[in-house]
Amino acid sequence: MQPTGRMHIGNYLGALRNWVHLQDDYECVFFVADYHSLTEATEPASIRPATVEMVLDWLAAGIDPERSTVFLQSDLPEVAELHLLLSMSTPLGWLERVPTYKEKVAQFPDNQNYGLLGYPVLQAADILLPRADRVRWARTRPPHRADPGDRAPLQPSFWPGLSRTPGAVHRDPPGDGHRWVSKMSKSRGTPSGCWTAPRRSGER
Repeated sequence: MQPTGRMHIGNYLGALRNWVHLQDDYECVFFVADYHSLTEATEPASIRPATVEMVLDWLAAGIDPERSTVFLQSDLPEVAELHLLLSMSTPLGWLERVPTYKEKVAQFPDNQNYGLLGYPVLQAADILLPRADRVRWARTRPPHRADPGDRAPLQPSFWPGLSRTPGAVHRDPPGDGHRWVSKMSKSRGTPSGCWTAPRRSGER
């Protein structure tokens, strides 16, 4: 999860609540995606305090460091190194066709950067480095947001002996799922905070 601002209800219902339950069945690894947040951060200095606040929210919601691994993405230099290696063999045309990249460019036309283009490659490194067997993925994600196993940098043909195709753990957000959570996105500027007063939250 990216530390791009205070956590909101969409973060909790769409991801965090499910993370807490996954701890009962799996050995979980949760990390603060501060590298990813740089693609949209207008004030990079805000990332560190936002990270502290977000992790406190995780703990308050039930993420247990005694049962799960919790870390900061940038604390592991291997993440950036693996991202670099994967990017050397990821076809540019494949990245340019990723619909989420097109969505971000349309949403923020003045913020077209390599971070957005190479986001799936960094995400692949995030998954490959801990050698994850399962990745939490909502069934409600539209077809262009396929399971991680469908992503080119994860295929064994790219990196024999390193790449693996992790399975998906499906736990769905409530209601109409992805559309609702997307509407609550922090980047859209209309989130209702996790600790917003009930009356105000209902109005939003």
